[in-house]
Amino acid sequence: MPPPLPISAAVEIDAPPERVWSVVGDVTRMPEWSPELRRLRVLGSEPVRVGSRMLGLNRRGWVAWPTTSVVTRLEPGRAVAWRTRESGASWTYELEATAAGTRLTGRRDLPAFLLGTTVLGPVIGGAAGHDRELADGIRTTLGRIKRTVEAAG
Repeated sequence: MPPPLPISAAVEIDAPPERVWSVVGDVTRMPEWSPELRRLRVLGSEPVRVGSRMLGLNRRGWVAWPTTSVVTRLEPGRAVAWRTRESGASWTYELEATAAGTRLTGRRDLPAFLLGTTVLGPVIGGAAGHDRELADGIRTTLGRIKRTVEAAG
């Protein structure tokens, strides 16, 4: 089985990076935009910082599962990332100033071997099927963030 490919998408947002960051930088709001992540709670004290742990609840069809993550990168106005313990997946959101506002890129990277894929694969429809849904999901998430930011403008 070939190693998993990263999933990535980008969207142009008609707003300065500071305004986009005011939304994206609050990772606890991700369930508002993600089609799979239903709940997210920071474990311990806030504000979120590198090393903060989070408990998430994902749902795909009739299957729901908890995830635990740790924030691995937090550069205000530029990027936030976390690694999910169960799958090893890293989720990153990066902001880049453009002439029209901000380019927001979302990316999921995976290690070469995934126990979670081996165990959960048959339950959630296989890794390839889930990857396709996650690719669609990251585009959906970015589109929803764009609408949220631009509506607040």
